[in-house]
Amino acid sequence: MKELDLKFPTCPIRNVLGRFADKWSLLILCSLQAQDKMRYTEISKAIPDISQKMLTSTLKQLAQDNLLKRKAYAEIPPRVEYSLTELGISLMPIVAEMIEWAQVHFDEVTK
Repeated sequence: MKELDLKFPTCPIRNVLGRFADKWSLLILCSLQAQDKMRYTEISKAIPDISQKMLTSTLKQLAQDNLLKRKAYAEIPPRVEYSLTELGISLMPIVAEMIEWAQVHFDEVTK
């Protein structure tokens, strides 16, 4: 779990945005928004360049931060589904605006 930055405990950039503003977290959140519910393998296929270790740790962190929920079913073989929480859903319009901005300004930023 990411810890509070003790030097800057009230900084929202370090202590909130830093929890999900990396490329893997945003890709996972966008994938879950598009599909409603996804299993681990479905997320892995949707983001083929993410390693298993990174996917596992990112899913765990997003669940700890209450942006996604993990539902495990007592079945054989075990089945686990991931979906956005209400908090995660409330974040997605802002993420969509950031994506739109990135698409409009892609050439300017990547020169």
